[in-house]
Amino acid sequence: MALIIAGERSGVGKTTVTLTLLASLRRRDRSVQSFKVGPDYIDPMFHQHVTGRPCRNLDPVLTSETYVQQCFARHSQLSEYALVEGVMGLFDGVGHGAWGMGHGQEKPKSTDFASTAHIARLLDLPVVLVIDCSRLSGSVAAIAHGYRSFDPRIKIAGVVLNRVGSDRHLSLLKDSLEPLQLPILGVLRRQDNITIPDRHLGLVPTAELPELNALINRLADLGDTCFDWQHLLPLLKSEPLPSTDAINRVSLYSSFPVRIAVARDRAFNFYYQDNLDLLQQLGAELVFWSPLEDAAIPKDVQGMYFGGGFPEVFAQQLAENTSVRDAVKTAILQGMPAIAECGGLMYLCEQIIDFEGKSWSMAGVLPTSAVMGKRLTLGYRRAVALQDNLLVKAGTTIYGHEFHRSHLTLTPTQPLFETSRYDCDENMGCEGWGLPANVHASYVHLHWGESGEIPQQFLKECLKVAPS
Repeated sequence: MALIIAGERSGVGKTTVTLTLLASLRRRDRSVQSFKVGPDYIDPMFHQHVTGRPCRNLDPVLTSETYVQQCFARHSQLSEYALVEGVMGLFDGVGHGAWGMGHGQEKPKSTDFASTAHIARLLDLPVVLVIDCSRLSGSVAAIAHGYRSFDPRIKIAGVVLNRVGSDRHLSLLKDSLEPLQLPILGVLRRQDNITIPDRHLGLVPTAELPELNALINRLADLGDTCFDWQHLLPLLKSEPLPSTDAINRVSLYSSFPVRIAVARDRAFNFYYQDNLDLLQQLGAELVFWSPLEDAAIPKDVQGMYFGGGFPEVFAQQLAENTSVRDAVKTAILQGMPAIAECGGLMYLCEQIIDFEGKSWSMAGVLPTSAVMGKRLTLGYRRAVALQDNLLVKAGTTIYGHEFHRSHLTLTPTQPLFETSRYDCDENMGCEGWGLPANVHASYVHLHWGESGEIPQQFLKECLKVAPS
């Protein structure tokens, strides 16, 4: 047993409710494993800050339905309680006609594939529905009734009423819901002092919030009083289960340790924990370092991994660290394998041109510049490799996710992938840099959970490099 926190739409306060529950559980000294539906990186950072455990993404598009079940079973039984934060509205997923799903999956038969409801069905978990009550009273019953009856396979355990304005407002909401006999599991009043700042790609990451601990304490205070813990705790309880994990990854390189420099600081922090775990399970030693703060790249490494993040926010500081920029360029041009996703790709460009039009020099490995703009590129991608490259062979199909507001001034002459929208056959063009051949630089974020051959191939290439 565990519980899914879902919203009737985006912006109703799922993350606030989830963090409030997690903070209150941790204050009670309870161990809790959290999960996040979808490809998001930032919400899991907040989960981990509260729980002290890496949050795991549950995304059947980037992995598979089977992997989602295995991941949940593997990690939920390691903690006393388990909690899943949903994505968007409860039934919001990818649409009809999605490309043949990959990983042996069939095309979705409904529009809610990869939605919170889909995950609830896959894991057979009850759902708590968060409703934004700031602009309604009696209509709350129609919303709750509609969500409960829309799909009888979904078990709505109760509702959390968010942004309740007054005692009178709460009375009206309760009176409206009473005929449904649907438990009210929590009531959150309008809390003006509980706000997590955001920017152009969502919430500001945890590493940039010096007052975060104070905020979490306020959420824990709120959680102690706003929830019906007598009903919630049994729902959150995570019972040990026989492991359904059929994936037995034996380290292929345990006797040949590979040191990988993983850029992780305020500028680069978008990593799926499962990807990092896979590298370690395959024998890699991960050396975390900061292109912002460090004076040099780590010693004796044989590969580099630059995740996504917000290099545009810290472009001046990255540009001023010339010794590191030069060292990264030299290492890559001398043959060191490097993975660079989204923000990492931007760092390998010649320049980043920020929202104000200012240009900042970057590593200069790729003969192009990244320009920030208003247009948001967002969505799942089906990508077919056009050539053998650092990670996959020509013709290989992979599934990933794009989320950025930058574009490149020049496109590669020999791109890595031809990409399409995931939910239809609309061609999204070619992208990805693979020159020099030891580089994989792409806007497409990848989760390797169902594609263990990707980190294996990366480490094989790294083994060819003498530690430097």
